[in-house]
Amino acid sequence: MMKTLLARISQGHRTTRYPDGPAPALPPRFRGLPSIDAARCPTGCRDCADVCPTEAISFAGGKPAIDLGRCLFCPECEAACPEKAISFTGDHRLAVRTRDALHLEGAALPLAKALDEKLLSLFGRSLKLRQVSAGGCNACEADVNVLSTIGWDLGRFGIQVVASPRHADGLLITGPVTKNMELALRKTWDAVPPPKIVLAVGACAISGGPYHDRPEQLGGAAAVVPVDLFIPGCPPHPLTILDGLLRLLGRLEDEGRVPSR
Repeated sequence: MMKTLLARISQGHRTTRYPDGPAPALPPRFRGLPSIDAARCPTGCRDCADVCPTEAISFAGGKPAIDLGRCLFCPECEAACPEKAISFTGDHRLAVRTRDALHLEGAALPLAKALDEKLLSLFGRSLKLRQVSAGGCNACEADVNVLSTIGWDLGRFGIQVVASPRHADGLLITGPVTKNMELALRKTWDAVPPPKIVLAVGACAISGGPYHDRPEQLGGAAAVVPVDLFIPGCPPHPLTILDGLLRLLGRLEDEGRVPSR
């Protein structure tokens, strides 16, 4: 027992100090918010759109636009563009409140705003979520689970994943919502007592992701239940998920610090 205690003391503080401190350093290979430089795309060659596996890139007025709800954050478009009009930044902040806000055309992404005053009074200090894997590959589910480990300690914000929808304030949905999961998702939603919220985490839960054109799935959570927060990625980084949760609860300002309570 003493050896265990001494080993734990020697390890020091393991939980990230974010958002009280700077965001954890992400590896160079991390691909965050895409950047579109329309001035570098004078001809609209569409090479980037042709290689996109989810048809996330479109051209309006000859300029590229990216649907972040479909984007898999793969490097194919960046590699295909001869003018380097599209590149990926290291910005982990991606969560938004509406599906339309995920259509990126070069302007700043409208990051998620907090819930209304009534819901904040209910969920601002204590939020219980029931996670539903609606046909996911387990990548998004794994990164959600990471938030409960000692490195992130989601519980310190009053946010917990619970076992029963009857004990939950809302749903955190991953996966494209397969037809086989539609009824289960509806029943889980009905079992959550109102008022309640829904988070769609990952490209699959937002648009169907790489399965967007398959008849076996419904194209994301919004096809079945109303969604209050969209967190894109394939999968989204735990830091991206945490950022979205804290913004939804009004506990994260743009500079990345938690307001005093």
